[in-house]
Amino acid sequence: MRADAVLQHAPLVLSQVQRESYFRDGFLILPDYVPAAWVGRLQAALVELMERSRGITRSDQTWVLEEGHSTATPRLHRIASPQDQHAVIWDFFSDPVMTDLAADVVGPDVKFHHAKLNVKSAMGTRGFKWHQDIQGWPHTDFSPVTIGIYIHGCTRDQGPLAFMRGTNHGPLFSMYDPNGNWVVRVPDADLPALKNKEVVEAVGGPGTTVLLQCRTVHGSVENRSPRARPLLLPVYSSADSFAYTANPIPSLHSGDIVRGKPARFASFDSEPCEVPPDFRGGYTPPWQVQQAEEGRAAE
Repeated sequence: MRADAVLQHAPLVLSQVQRESYFRDGFLILPDYVPAAWVGRLQAALVELMERSRGITRSDQTWVLEEGHSTATPRLHRIASPQDQHAVIWDFFSDPVMTDLAADVVGPDVKFHHAKLNVKSAMGTRGFKWHQDIQGWPHTDFSPVTIGIYIHGCTRDQGPLAFMRGTNHGPLFSMYDPNGNWVVRVPDADLPALKNKEVVEAVGGPGTTVLLQCRTVHGSVENRSPRARPLLLPVYSSADSFAYTANPIPSLHSGDIVRGKPARFASFDSEPCEVPPDFRGGYTPPWQVQQAEEGRAAE
């Protein structure tokens, strides 16, 4: 569903001013949005997942380990599809506290696409360069929204999400490098065009939530603090928006209608979107490619 059609529906959680801000700026920050009871349940689920990670010895399609991970000191970068690993997380993703929020920016019928839990362990966990998301999972329109929830909150030294205001109205950049590698970063040649964009960091206490429009240029720096920065990142779209490439982070719940009803017709935006590599054979996290780039540059 396109933005003009979304705004014809009455808001459920957000004010009309907040919704207009989201569509104008490409993001919205909601300090302490998630109720304390849900924050407590998510924190408990995170503890259980971290305990499970002690038995993981190497990264795989679900568990992405940080350097220094061990049974005694678990260090995680990411858990893919955390809703498939812990029932509480799916309960949260499908609860009105989330689905009504998504509906305010994608329309009353809401579909779940994928999710990840970026743990971003303490003291040196790497950041992520400026990029856009939609090229990784193109849809028939640009309705998809990523909703980020800081489970323990986030301060500026923890490598918060950062957004370039208004870039959702700008060009879609290539996420390939000149050699055709899928690196998910704005090419160096295009960075000067972004140098005057206002950068806004998302910080706040436990339960602080951000809405990120799929075209917005965003990134983060490394976590320099002694505290991890766990961030849940579910992606929703309008029910009439359909992904047309393989899901890079598939789930048992991919495509589930979590609010409203399924679509009988598809919504289309005529602007072309770059497509990613064929992920059917597996997905290599792009920060691994970025890390390899940095290593070659240092040689």
